Order: sequence, then structure tokens, then C-alpha cells
Amino acid sequence: MVTESVDVLLIGGGIMSATLGTLLHELQPDWKIAVVERLSDVAQESSNAWNNAGTGHAALCELNYTPAGPDGSIDPAKAISINEQFQQSRQLWSSLVERGVLDAPTTFINSTPHMTFVRGEKDVAYLKKRYEALKDQPLFAGIEYSEDSRVINQWAPLLMQKRLKGEPFAATRVPAGTDVDFGALTRQLFDHLQEDGVEVATNTEVKNLTKQADGTWLVSYRRTIGRAPGRIRAKFVFVGAGGWALKL
Repeated sequence: MVTESVDVLLIGGGIMSATLGTLLHELQPDWKIAVVERLSDVAQESSNAWNNAGTGHAALCELNYTPAGPDGSIDPAKAISINEQFQQSRQLWSSLVERGVLDAPTTFINSTPHMTFVRGEKDVAYLKKRYEALKDQPLFAGIEYSEDSRVINQWAPLLMQKRLKGEPFAATRVPAGTDVDFGALTRQLFDHLQEDGVEVATNTEVKNLTKQADGTWLVSYRRTIGRAPGRIRAKFVFVGAGGWALKL
């Protein structure tokens, strides 16, 4: 069995491997990088636009980043940190667009307001506290809050159809939100990496990886078409795949 040697092996053809591969290639252009993906193409699972909300996890509408404390208070620190990271991602993408690595921004990111809608007195009270905690933060400037059915109906008419009279509800809206097509972004990043000599092997499933005495990793794989086995020796391995790779 032939054993190929690389500096870095990225397992999984999604946005994580595409981003790390891009950064590594920028910092260490002389490194040999290889990518393996179990499916027939990249960006088919979590990074696929049909499987990803596209909010960029900017914390504009993800309530799990602002859980209520035991006393009911809202700490905005994590939401701010997450949003800062998203802004860094946007800066990276912007620089890659300027250099021609990525296509026009509209091919992968577009303006789309982010909304959160809740029902019931407890959740309405929580959302109002969350709004109060975030509204004066610069990264959340422009966030709107309403319990008025007429206002929410303007934001999202389908949400207000057949609502029960007297039912407590509320919503927040951030007009400056974006929708990110991580599938398109992933494919563009991999296209550029391949143009620069990075090998991206699809239909290739990693079966096992073992750390060697010299600190390198021996990775066994099998082609999902033809079932031909193979091995890769890598100085570094990144497991960027989803649920299928948890066993690794």
C-alpha cells in the first residue's frame, strides 16, 4: 500500500477545513496540504446552504448566546464576543474578495434582517431584558423590539397569521443582519486552494488515524467508490468533519 506524505491533512470538505486550509496556505505556502471528503463533493453537509441557517452565528438572533442568569439577568458578553468573531470573518472574506480569491460578495453574503420571535409571558419578559442588555452595544446598534402585532406583521407577515387573541408575543429585529451561503463560500475557497496545488480528494473516507512514535499521524482511508484503500502520513491532522467523523 502506497503511503503519501503531507504536512497537513484536513478531514472534511466543509467551511472549517476550507477556512483553515486557506489560512495555512497563506502563512505556510510551502507546506503540502491535502483534504479528504467522504461524499462526492465538498460543502454537502453542515456547510450546505439547505442545512445551514446562514446567520453566520453573529449572535444577532441566537438566544443561546445570552442565557438568563439565576436572577433573570442577561449578560451580553458572550454575544458580543461571538459578534466580534463574525466581524473578523467578514474582514477576512473582504480581503479575499479584494485579492480575487473569492468572487463578488453577493455570491456568498447578502443583507438579510435577523429576527427572534417568542411566545408566552416568561419568554417575552426574557426577550425584553435581552434587548435592553444589547441595544446600547455598538455591534448591536439598530436592534428593534416590539410586542405590537402590527409592527411584527410588517417584519414577518406569516408569523402573525392565525395568532390567538390575547396571546403574549414579542420579537426583535436587526436590519443589519446578513445571510451567508456557506456552501458557496466553501466551494470558492476550495477552488482557489486546488488552483494553488492543494489536493482535495472526494469519495474518500478516513477509517483510522494513529499517532506514530515520531509525532506524525498515519491515516488510513478507503475510497467510497471502488473501495481502494490507502494511507497518508501527516505532520498535522485537523478533523473538521461533522457527525460521521465523531468516531475519529
